Parts: sequence; structure tokens; C-alpha cells
Amino acid sequence: MSNEQLLHQPGNRVVELDIEGMTCASCVARVERKLGKLDGVEASVNLPLESAHVTVPAGITDEQITATVEAAGYKAKIRPPKYPGPVTERPAEHAEHAAGSAAPADHMAHGAASTLRPRLIVAAILTVPVFAISMFPAFQFPDWGWVAGILALPVVTWAAWPFHRAAAVNARHFASTMDTLVSLGVIAAYLFSAWQLLADPRMTEHPGMEMSTGGLYFEVAAVVTTFLLLGRYLEANAKQKAGDALKALLNLGAKDATVLADGEEVRIPADQLAVGDVIVVRPGEKIATDGVVVDGASAVDASLVTGESVPVEVGPDSPVTGATINTSGRLLVRATRVGSETTLAQMARLVSQAQTGKAPIARLADRISAVFVPIVLAIAVFTFAAWLVIAGPEVTDRELRAAFTAAVAVLVIACPCALGLATPVGLLTGTGRGAQLGILIKGPQVLEDTRTVDTILLDKTGTVTTGRLAVDSALAFGTSSSAEVLRLAGSVEAASEHPIAHAIAAAALSAERRNNDGGRLPAVEHFRSAPGGGVSGRVAGRLVLAGRTGWLRENGVPITTEQQAALRTAEESGATAIWVAVDGEPAGIVSLRDTIKPGSAAAVSRLKQLGLRPVLLTGDNREVAAQVAAAVGIAPADVFAGVLPDGKVEAVRKLQAGGATVAMAGDGVNDAAALAQADLGIAMGSGTDVAIEAADLTVMGNDLGQVAQAIELSRQTLATIKTNLFWAFFYNAVGIPVAALGLLNPMIAGAAMAASSVLVVANSLRLRGFGRPSQAGVATAR
Repeated sequence: MSNEQLLHQPGNRVVELDIEGMTCASCVARVERKLGKLDGVEASVNLPLESAHVTVPAGITDEQITATVEAAGYKAKIRPPKYPGPVTERPAEHAEHAAGSAAPADHMAHGAASTLRPRLIVAAILTVPVFAISMFPAFQFPDWGWVAGILALPVVTWAAWPFHRAAAVNARHFASTMDTLVSLGVIAAYLFSAWQLLADPRMTEHPGMEMSTGGLYFEVAAVVTTFLLLGRYLEANAKQKAGDALKALLNLGAKDATVLADGEEVRIPADQLAVGDVIVVRPGEKIATDGVVVDGASAVDASLVTGESVPVEVGPDSPVTGATINTSGRLLVRATRVGSETTLAQMARLVSQAQTGKAPIARLADRISAVFVPIVLAIAVFTFAAWLVIAGPEVTDRELRAAFTAAVAVLVIACPCALGLATPVGLLTGTGRGAQLGILIKGPQVLEDTRTVDTILLDKTGTVTTGRLAVDSALAFGTSSSAEVLRLAGSVEAASEHPIAHAIAAAALSAERRNNDGGRLPAVEHFRSAPGGGVSGRVAGRLVLAGRTGWLRENGVPITTEQQAALRTAEESGATAIWVAVDGEPAGIVSLRDTIKPGSAAAVSRLKQLGLRPVLLTGDNREVAAQVAAAVGIAPADVFAGVLPDGKVEAVRKLQAGGATVAMAGDGVNDAAALAQADLGIAMGSGTDVAIEAADLTVMGNDLGQVAQAIELSRQTLATIKTNLFWAFFYNAVGIPVAALGLLNPMIAGAAMAASSVLVVANSLRLRGFGRPSQAGVATAR
């Protein structure tokens, strides 16, 4: 049962843990296994974030959870809870936890880096002379072996202490990790060398003597420690960079807000806002929380949250999102969601949950890592014994040295650092980059789903089209002109609140301003409106009617057969047609259409490049659907028209029954069931909370191009994780036998092991450049 399913069991809750001391996939597997032994508990542990997402049933306390982790040899701390209730019910001093608790990666990684830095510096300073003395006769002097041993001692003890401590903690629990391999390898190399030197104090009495007669490995112990510390330090810094996206997301919110109270403006911290507060937002300021504009008009830059570059025009009753920027006019905004309920906090929560989860491919790596270290220890012992057996009963110093070298090299080369980092760092970077682009990936399983989908069902209204009608054309009868018909219709419709009236009035005003600089529509007198019928009024002394056929007949306006045919032609083309009559005679017809979003055609083309078959879904008639499909490049055969809201699920099932793996993109409440039924549900962020909750992927903007970008990013993230895992497995599979055959020096093995971890992280960090202008091409890997 998944965490999501467990969470919906009665009495279950989620606990977020910060965990210190984990170093590899074996540590992750151990913590998950220990927590899993508690009845009803399921945990997902993330190595780069050094955190765990734990689903806990009733009866299991926080103290039991932390004690279990500590019993496994690690430090655990319960992360401050996220408060799901209204912010007014939450103490103000805890408000910072509502969003900030979502991202431990930064301070954890920073702490690790600062702890490792002094050890790395000391190790590097002492290792350079040890390496030079041991490897180059020109730097040697009488009894140089003792100097090398003394210089190497702080390196293999104090500098290597993190490895030794972790190995000791795990040994107490009869367990082993990659630190066990490192600690054993370093200690064995140093103690073997010290034993050799003590057994023959004169072995380095003269320069060059040890190279031909002895077996000192002080330089191996020092160099391996330094390389591994360097790898750990670079990993810690890389983890911090990988978590920067989420940290930046959390820092987007405004720190302060200006509240209008009793006619006065008061500046307060943003985390003290309550639902219903009216805040003042001046040009250039961030909107402090989600709300609705109650006064003012402006353009709002939502690019930081939605990823869309074009500012959105807002006015009274327009919804606005916290962390977006007011670019022009002064706005008064009534807060509707605050604290942990804001869009920004929800984004952070989704991203954090996705980063903590595991894709199926990651669990394979965890299972392998759980048994990997004991197997490697056995291989190292077997390697040492095999070399001695091959040498025969009389083992020379050279043969003993060769056996020891091979065994130590196996221990060092086998450390599964890269294996433990392969999946979580890729996931961390990919989901973080997605958050910057306004793309939220709900969980790691989604990455696998994007690889398999081959069909995408696009809901027309709000997804492919704007969902808002706009005037397409004006047809005039008799001596009237189309411009006059639109002008008179716009004048009378300007007094109506109907969406169709708004569209006609806006088009008429725009035309008037084009024809007469600064022009205005004539005023209307004696205005009258009939719901569902039409409007009437006097414009410049003339009686103007606009509306449906029944409205004209109700007002005694005759309609000829030719005029009725013109209306029918307009409607059959997919338009909404409105009659315009002047002084009792039909003057013309105004046609309106649902406007197609500017980027929809390009987005459909991009979806096709990704190997997807786009299918249009709409409740409109076939004529309207065919016109929209043709405009954006969807084949006529790939159109579901006349579909009622409850028929959307059936449309998904029909495609699935035909063998298709279906993605569904929608934005409305009536899309939620279809989004849940689809193999991959994609919610447009401009839509409802219900749709977003039901979806697997959410794009915070309303551009269909972001849907294609979301699928592309998910596939690239999965491809990056697979590449990481391949090289991690390949590295160990090739490295271990090479080391066992004595073909790999332990120093080179240490450098290679550290390099493999850094390369895996570097490969993952390439995702930070996804979607930037310099990136060319489209990911088609499936």
C-alpha cells in the first residue's frame, strides 16, 4: 500500500523527519526497514534531503518514530508540523513553519559542507607531502617512512573520523554501509604499513629502499581519505544547489503586507494576515497572499509562480495569487487564502512530497544496496585469500603486498555512493526546476507514467481555448455597414453584465478607438434586458435590439428567409450568432467564437514531436469542435464532440479500451473524474482546486505549451535518473573484478569512486538548465 493510500486510512497521519548521519543507499534502506517494522508504518527516506516522509497509524507516537531511527544508528528530529487549518487559528510565532518546513535540504547540505571543509583542508595539506615522499625518490630522505607515517596519522584518524564513526555506529547494530568499506580500507592500509615499518625499522633507512623491498601504504590511506572527503564535500555543495529551486520557491512570498484597517494603512508581517483582510498593493510590490481584487486595475506579473512571461490584466473580482508582482496600478485585494493554504505553500508542499518519494526504479537500487556491502566485504576477503592461495605455501613480501593491494582496492572501488545518489539527486533537481517553471510533479511515479503515455486528451474550453467569447465578424443587411452594426450593438450591450455583451461591447469600443482616436461609444437610454433573450435601448435616437431569434420576434421584428439562412450558416460554422435590429428591422448579425489560446497550435505540434496523439474533447457541437481542431492541428478523427460533463470519464475509458495509454489535460471541476481515470492527469493551474487535487501533474499557468513542457521535463528527469543508475551499476560491476585482479591501485580506486559520485550529481544538475533559451531540441525518449 502506498503512502497516499495509507494516509487516507482512518487515524493515519504523516510525520516529516530530519535525519542526520546517512551517507549512502544502504543507510536509506536500513532506516526504511527499521521504520517499516513498526506496525502499520511506511516510510520513504530521501538521501540528498536527509529527510523521511513517514505515514503513521494511530497508536504510534513521535517518540517511537525517532527512537527507531536512532536505534538504527542515526539522529532524528521531528520537523515542525504544517498547519492545514486557517491561519487565524494558528499562533503567529509558528507561521514560519507552514512554508519553511518544506525544504530542509539547504541547511542540512550547508551544515555537512561546513563540517567537512576543515577536515578536507587538513587532509589535503598533509597528504601532498606524504604522496610526494612515498612516490618520488627525489623527495625522499633517510627514514622517510617514519615521517610519512606521522604525517598520515591525522589524516586517517581525525580527517577520516566521519567514516570511522559511521562504520562504528553501524557495526554496533551488526550492519554495514559504504562507510564500513572506506573505514576498513583506510585503517587496513595504515595499520599494515605501520606493522611493516615496526617489523623492519630500517626499511626506509635510505631513499628508494621501500620501493623495492617493503610494503608501505601510508600514501594510499591518506590519498583515499582526501579524495573521499573531497567527493563528500562536492556532494554536499551539489545537494545544496539541487535544493536551491525549492528554497527559492519558498522565498518568493512577500515578507510584509499593508493592511487597510478603519481607513488607515498598517504594515504587518505577511504571516499575520487573516482571511478577509484587505491589503494595499502598490505598483512594483508583491501581492502578499491569494485573494480577490476589490478595487483598482493593473497588470500582474505571475511569471515567478506560473512560469508565464506575459502579465495578466486584473480588475475588480479578478483572482490574484500570492508572490505575483503588481506592475502598474494600485490594487486593493481581499485575502481569501493565507498561510499554509496559499498557492505558494501548496506548491512547496507538492514539490517537497515529490522529492521525498521514490520511483519504482529507485526501489530496485535500494534493494541492491541493502545486500551490497556484505557481499563486497566477502569479495574483499575472498580476493585476499585467493591471492595467497595462488602464491603457494611460500608467500613473499611482494605477493603479500599484491594480495593486500587487491583487497583494499576492492573495498574502496565498491563504495556505492553513486548508487545512493543516482535517483534522489536527479529527482530533487528535476522537480525543483519544474517548480521554477510553474510545473508541479506530484510524485516519482509520475515520471514513469510520462514515459508510457501515447495519447493526450485535451479538454477544449480553458485548455485549448480561452473559454471567453470574442467577436469574430459582423454581417450587415441592406444599407447598414458592418461597422455600424457592431457600433450600435456594442453601445446597447455595454449596459449589460452578460459575458456575450461584454465581448460585443469590447470589440465595438476597440473598433471605435481605431477609427476615431480616443473615440467612445454612444450612450444608451431606456435600457432593458431580458435574461436569456437579449437587450434593447435607444442609441442616438434609434431603437436598437440585440439578442436571440425569440427576442426579435417578441419585439415584433420580422426576419426574412434569407436572413434566417445567414444566421444558420454562422451557427453551423461554429459561431455564436446574435441578431442586431434597428428601428424594428434586422440590421445584421454579430458572430462570436471561443478564442483559441495563442500558443495552442504550437503546443499541439510539440506534443506530436513528443510522440503523443492529441485528441480534442468538448461539449460543443461537431462544427465548433472541427473548427478548433483544424486551427490547432488535431486530426478530424481525433475529436470527441458533444460530450456532457459526465461523459468525459467514458471518453478516457474508450481510448484506454482501444489500447491507448492516456494523458488528460483539463482545468474544471467537471474534469476531475476524467483526470483521475486517465493514466496521467494534467491539471491547468488556472483551474479549480478539485482538478489540481485529482491530477498527477499541475501546470500553474494556463498555457497549453506548459503541458508539453511538463511531459518533456518529466521524461528528461527520468532519463537522467536512468543514466545515473546505469553508470553507477556499470562502475561497480566493472570496478570490482578489475580491483580483485590487482589491476587497480587503491589510490586510483578512491579517486574514481569520489569522481563517480560527483559525476552523478553533475549529470543531475544539468536539469537546472531545462527550458532555457540555449536548450535546443525536444526530448523524445520514451
